[in-house]
Amino acid sequence: MKLMIRWYRWIAALVGGAVAGALVPAVAWAHTDPAVVAVGEELAKRKARSGVAAVGFGGALCCLLVVALIVLVVVMIARRRK
Repeated sequence: MKLMIRWYRWIAALVGGAVAGALVPAVAWAHTDPAVVAVGEELAKRKARSGVAAVGFGGALCCLLVVALIVLVVVMIARRRK
């Protein structure tokens, strides 16, 4: 059980660090750049098209696969160091 808790904490720290490292600078940049704010406002005004749901699901699935691949590579590298 201790091994499972240790792995859970390690993965949670890894994911938290990755999210903080990627999203915090992106949000800060988007908040300070007026062009990004204008694009966001235009996207909010635009009506949804019929094919957007499929593209959104596919994009989310692709993003999830990329994140899983990155986590897998980091875990494999960490195992080789020990």
